[in-house]
Amino acid sequence: MSVDRLATNEFGYTPWGMDWVRLAEPLAQKRPDPLLPRARSIARNNGVTAEFEGHIAHARIHRGNDASVVHVEVAPMSRERITALGADLAGTLTNEVYAAITAAGQSVAPTIVSTDCSCSARTARCVHVLALFYETARRVDDDPRITLQLQDFYRATADNAAVEDAAQPPRWTLLSAIDARNFFTVTN
Repeated sequence: MSVDRLATNEFGYTPWGMDWVRLAEPLAQKRPDPLLPRARSIARNNGVTAEFEGHIAHARIHRGNDASVVHVEVAPMSRERITALGADLAGTLTNEVYAAITAAGQSVAPTIVSTDCSCSARTARCVHVLALFYETARRVDDDPRITLQLQDFYRATADNAAVEDAAQPPRWTLLSAIDARNFFTVTN
């Protein structure tokens, strides 16, 4: 993708956000989706109030007199994938970091497990779900850590660190941590 195209994209102007745009606009799509312009308009005009909790994105969508509640569940990363990506994602999440990850054959693109919307469309790809994808893309463009948070990357890395810490005894013990009165036991 050229730099000019990245500069003019309203949603997904970074590769991190483009992963979310691809959920709304899959490359394998053969026909134009008539819902996409309306979904982009809703997101562009601040009609989406999104919150991210664990690996679920919640949104309240207001369009005209209608309001809908949307939930999108993202699949958590596997331990193997987290281990493989751990060192690469330790610092600042730049476009160069993303390029290095993809060049190594890894992916940080989210996988959607389920979607739910309170609208009457009763489809997994209603205009409200698509608007949430665009709003998430915009937010991920500003802060790529959101896409990792939604995939439980940070919680799993904290769990891995806790497991590693529990598996190994501490190398040093602080003298101030020892209570001299109870340290030695007297046996008869």
